[in-house]
Amino acid sequence: MAWRYWRNFDFYPPSRPREARGGIKAQTKGGTFGRSWWARRWIEVLESFDIGQRLHRGRSYARRGQVLSIAIVKGAVSAKVQGSRPTPYQVRIKVATLTKADWKRLTGVLGSQALFAARLLAGEMPGEIEGVFTAAGLSLLPRRSKDLQTECSCPDWSNPCKHIAAVYYLLGEEFDRDPFLIFKLRGMERQEFLRLLGGRVGPGKKNGRRGAPLPEAGEQADPTPPPDPLSTGSGSFWGKERPGEDCFGEVRIPPAPAALPKRLGNFPFWRGEERLLDAMERIYREASMAGMDVFLAAPRAQSEN
Repeated sequence: MAWRYWRNFDFYPPSRPREARGGIKAQTKGGTFGRSWWARRWIEVLESFDIGQRLHRGRSYARRGQVLSIAIVKGAVSAKVQGSRPTPYQVRIKVATLTKADWKRLTGVLGSQALFAARLLAGEMPGEIEGVFTAAGLSLLPRRSKDLQTECSCPDWSNPCKHIAAVYYLLGEEFDRDPFLIFKLRGMERQEFLRLLGGRVGPGKKNGRRGAPLPEAGEQADPTPPPDPLSTGSGSFWGKERPGEDCFGEVRIPPAPAALPKRLGNFPFWRGEERLLDAMERIYREASMAGMDVFLAAPRAQSEN
């Protein structure tokens, strides 16, 4: 750790962190962090350091919202964690990045396997991707201690400390939401990787749209022409005849509330007490019922008048 203080080799006694407001809170309730295999593998790297009670306290910090901010750039993570002192501690995590030659070799292997390429181009992370990295002589996640450099401004002698551990756990949750953040830590942005992969698939392959070839690396696809705007006049929209009572077709409450937000996924590094999608589902359900009441009441009100 960059900042260390030793006092006759004594351990620092446990301290109580100050209350943090508006911090990032872990979304998992009990159990282990991370649902996907890549998130769990990331946590395994942390737990392999065998830092004992600091792991437990790091999980507690992550759940209580002691982490105030997390910023991710290529190969590095910076965070602020509220501890027992007034000034939040500065946490830095550096991850060894892959070279451009490494990424070209990797996309060459992936481009030769149509199923992997199609799923990645669609924005999905195949479960077998780790084996593809291994086949290319690389690793998706850090596997050696020198692949990671961590430091914290706290006085704890241990590296990683509980503040670093809290950031690790929250990163594991974020990898569940966006697995391509792992690529970013290894030195490649998602869009850069997809462009590079698209150029390696080769001519004649499709990107999921029938008859649409993949663009070459660095080349942008032809833009789709904008649709013709609708007229602002109600007469031209509805025609000469007034719409009938059945113009809406079947009106019913959607069976799955908040379907579109669920497809978009969770908000990155959510800070609320309640999961965003849980709150959105409740709001959508209540709004659907209120909307149905308004729709059904309108014809009755007109007939009474």
